[in-house]
Amino acid sequence: MTTPILSIRNLTVDIPTRHGTLRPVSGVSYDIAAGEILGVVGESGAGKSMAGNAVIGLLNPPAHISDGEIHLNGTRIDHLKGDAMRRLRGKQIGMVFQDPLTSLNPLLKIGDQLTETMLAHLDISQSEARKRAIAALDEVGIPGASERVDSYPHEFSGGMRQRVVIALALCAEPSLIIADEPTTALDVSVQAQIIALLKRLCRERGTAVMLITHDMGVIAEAADRVAVMYAGKLAELGPVREVLSAPLHPYTDGLMGSTPLASRGKARLHQIPGAMPRLDALPTGCAFHPRCPRAQDACTVDPAPRIEDGQGRAACFYPIDRVEVA
Repeated sequence: MTTPILSIRNLTVDIPTRHGTLRPVSGVSYDIAAGEILGVVGESGAGKSMAGNAVIGLLNPPAHISDGEIHLNGTRIDHLKGDAMRRLRGKQIGMVFQDPLTSLNPLLKIGDQLTETMLAHLDISQSEARKRAIAALDEVGIPGASERVDSYPHEFSGGMRQRVVIALALCAEPSLIIADEPTTALDVSVQAQIIALLKRLCRERGTAVMLITHDMGVIAEAADRVAVMYAGKLAELGPVREVLSAPLHPYTDGLMGSTPLASRGKARLHQIPGAMPRLDALPTGCAFHPRCPRAQDACTVDPAPRIEDGQGRAACFYPIDRVEVA
């Protein structure tokens, strides 16, 4: 079996506070293969972005990885600090953030930012870096790349800036891209273009992509597999078509029922009652049980079964039997 590009096992992130330790990510495990897009979805506060930041080493202290392992191309990286982690970013892991303006230096030309990244990670000359910068802009669909390479970020539209950020993430030829809400600030037509671009680059380059989003429509369009997170834990993990068409976890079923994408022609969208619990007020047992229509006594006492080693479908005592709802 081919070694996955990214392998996460039992990843746990803790944040010490004066009132106790908060745990935004707890026991998360999954793999991403070469050329695969894994969609990580859930409500705000589910732990999606925190897991991505843990992989790329961008946790803000005092947040830290307290347990588990992260392997990139078979090499463990969760213990790397300082310069060792900085060398990894860009070269082996690229990052696409939600707001491209936070990723681009407004005082530097686009071409200078691309060449700076390539010169830091690749053994090439300044002239070769500029040629590659133009080629990278052309690859992500920037018209007139040879002229626009000398433009500043404010001279691009939002969608074009996001394309530049994708070019910046890919220019040092990393094997993993973490895309954190890359389409949220864009209109629907531009969202579709960015999704198509990520899918094409993923297939052509064999790059693994962790696509973090709260938009089930983006997941349905872009991802090969989907990891559903709730209160810092994996609720469901599996092929995107199976999970979206026949969810087993009640939370996934609620997410699907609350979106026009999967309302299945019903007159009203389904609403999950209540709200996700605060990290300092997690209920005993399964964190979803106060909102779950299928909760029973065991759910209020014992932690939900964990999806181990990236395998399995639903972390639930009483997963939905598709026969009973057919």
